[in-house]
Amino acid sequence: MNLILLGLPGAGKGTQAQILAEQIGLIHISTGDMFRDAASAGTELGRRAQQYMNKGELVPDEVTIAMLLERIAQPDANPGIMLDGFPRTIQQAEELDHSLSERNSLIDAVLYIEVPEEQLMGRLTGRWTCSTCSAIYHEITNPPKITGQCDNEGAKLTQRADDQRETVKARLDTNRAWTERLAEYYEADAKLYPIDGTGDPEAITKRLMAAIETVPVQASGA
Repeated sequence: MNLILLGLPGAGKGTQAQILAEQIGLIHISTGDMFRDAASAGTELGRRAQQYMNKGELVPDEVTIAMLLERIAQPDANPGIMLDGFPRTIQQAEELDHSLSERNSLIDAVLYIEVPEEQLMGRLTGRWTCSTCSAIYHEITNPPKITGQCDNEGAKLTQRADDQRETVKARLDTNRAWTERLAEYYEADAKLYPIDGTGDPEAITKRLMAAIETVPVQASGA
């Protein structure tokens, strides 16, 4: 079974991908991790990707997909894969479908974790850091005993620029545009499975597992 986890930043894709991959026996593939692993291994594709990353540029689609195909050709990926963070454009989705079809494989389902924007904002803007000891707090999941003060040092808590509301809102707006286009693409192919992403992580995992159990597996894997 080949799956994609789709959702906006803060939806919990990375966490759920790791849990599900372990429970189902799939290989969890994050493109960021894949780039770093290939670069560390010194593969030809890894070196090519590193050249772009060193310049702060996006790795071209053809390199990314070639690396992905190289990765899923390894024996441990035979049971299937779970993609997290790829594809990000319709062109990438189309090229991925084409490349998989040439290997007599395909994407079986896209699990779309949906969370209301205000909840995403709360998750993404709630992080604060101690200006003295660098301890990390979160307004929702790990709040300090006294608002704005570190439990350890009593020092003032500060917020990074990329955790501030305006920055997070812009990030969500940018990601929503391509996420919704991908959702429409896979819905047209009857592969989209919307999942309620609210509540505790265990409840979300159960919803995802229930959806996966209904997926008709059309290919034996990569």
